[in-house]
Amino acid sequence: MQLTEAKETFISEWGKLCMDWGVNRAMGQIHALLLISPQPMCSEKVMTDLEMSRGNVNMNLRALLDWGLIHKVLIKGERKEFFIAEKDFWKVFQLIIARRKKKELEPMLQLLETSSCIESKCTDSDEFCRVIKELHHFSKKADKALDILVESKTNFLTSPLLKMMR
Repeated sequence: MQLTEAKETFISEWGKLCMDWGVNRAMGQIHALLLISPQPMCSEKVMTDLEMSRGNVNMNLRALLDWGLIHKVLIKGERKEFFIAEKDFWKVFQLIIARRKKKELEPMLQLLETSSCIESKCTDSDEFCRVIKELHHFSKKADKALDILVESKTNFLTSPLLKMMR
């Protein structure tokens, strides 16, 4: 496989993977392109390389900036904005976990909190309350575990995981 083909495959597949993570394909492809780029890129170069519209590229660059997955870079003598991807993959992992937690887990915790406020009056309501309470308890533990991951300054998972794989 040649470098060009490998890059195209990576960008395409990263875009598909991102869809599974709740991110649109274009955003994933732009992120992939910036990840593998050795230099910062302007939006016009991204548009050309990925054959995307200006609006699509600009909207997704703003979203990637909002997530913290890319950064603006100033290049002396240039008026254009340039972008580079965050390449500290522990930080990328933390940013994605924090975003997913806010989007998915926190609303679920809120739902479970409000759903647990019913009176237990029959077998059905007893079972409902039991399941909601267990799910709420589990979700709060997951929330705390994710908080530890997001707030961790070092990648404390790598060493134990690598030892387990050997």
